This record gives sequence, C-alpha cells and structure tokens, in this order.
Amino acid sequence: AARIIQNMDPTADPCKDFYQYACGGWLNRHVIPETSSRYSIFDILRDELEIILKGVLETSDQGDREAFQKAKILYKSCMNESLIEQRDSLPLLEALTVVGDWPVASADWNKTEEPNWSMEEKLSIMNSRFNKRVLIDMFVWNDDRDSSRHIIYIDQPSLGMPSRDYYFNGGNYQRVREAYLQFMITIAKMIREDKNVSKDDSFVQEEMAKVMELETEIAN
Repeated sequence: AARIIQNMDPTADPCKDFYQYACGGWLNRHVIPETSSRYSIFDILRDELEIILKGVLETSDQGDREAFQKAKILYKSCMNESLIEQRDSLPLLEALTVVGDWPVASADWNKTEEPNWSMEEKLSIMNSRFNKRVLIDMFVWNDDRDSSRHIIYIDQPSLGMPSRDYYFNGGNYQRVREAYLQFMITIAKMIREDKNVSKDDSFVQEEMAKVMELETEIAN
C-alpha cells in the first residue's frame, strides 16, 4: 500500500488528469535508462533479483546439490572472458559442423558427402543441443484437457525478427529489416574468413538475400 501511495501524485486533480494523479509519483522518481525502452516495477524487481542471483552464483559450490553446481559452472564459463576470447569463433564453427554446415560459409557444400543426411535429425539436434527451434516448435507441456498429464505440443516457432510486421511494413520496420540483412551478411563474411574460404562478397549477398526471402515466405 505504501508503494502504491508513493507512486501516486495526490496534489493532482483526478477529475482533470487521472494519469498524473495515479502515476505522478512514479514519473517524478524514476527515469527510463538509456539502455531501455520502458521502465516499470517489474524491471526494478528483475534488476534486484539479478543482483541477488549474482551473489548466490559467485559463492563457493562446496556442499551444493548437483543442480546448483551446474548453475555455478555455467555462470563461471560465461564470465571467463579471457578463455572466450581465446577460443574466438571455434565453438560456433564446431556447432555449424554438428548441424550440417552453412552453405554460404562452405566452399563445397553442394557435394553429396552425406547421402544419409536427414533434415528431421538436424532439426532435433538444433532443438535438443542448442535449444533452437527451426521450422517446427516442439515441446512437452501440461495437457489442456487433463492437467494431471503431459503431452507433446507441435507449434510454429518464432521468426528471426520479433514479428511478421518487420518483414512487410515500412518506416522503422524497413530500417530494422535492412539492418537485419546487413547483420547476416557481416556474420557470413566473418565465418568465411575464419574458415579460410575465399572472399566472395557478391555470393554472400546473394545467399543472404535468399535467406531473407525464405524468412519472409515463412512469415507470410
């Protein structure tokens, strides 16, 4: 109750400006950070929780149960920036090999080197090992008709950009779309360079334009 009263502005006349009356205290005491597009009580609670979690994850893991130890190991691996810099793009290149490579970053991708290649298998690997849903989203959740059991759900996955509006609308959406395509081109060039594949900017742009076309068709 005290927090609600703090976030109000009782000096304002609710009949003239109800928003100022209800939220004026919040507006006066909070500024949207430059790194955010919004700022609410949920954002504050999330920031506070992250500080608490950081403290927990940085404590000794002696005597912890296995799940806590795994969480702390994962946190330490993410914070080990010197090793991350040393490994450079190697983890990404290894991941690409596991999922069947990337045509735009391969010199001989069209060769029939894997006669038993299976799209279903690669999609399952993307899901199970990298938590990435491509073309199909599949997950286990409570059955809507019987909450005492779990069933397999099949759904459409998310798109490369936040929503289909980004693929078709103009204005800011178009600017994001152009930046998204340029981002893909830049990443493809970097990977080709790291794999010692010959430089071919026109080929990369053509291939990424095809990717954008495919994503647009899926969004449609």
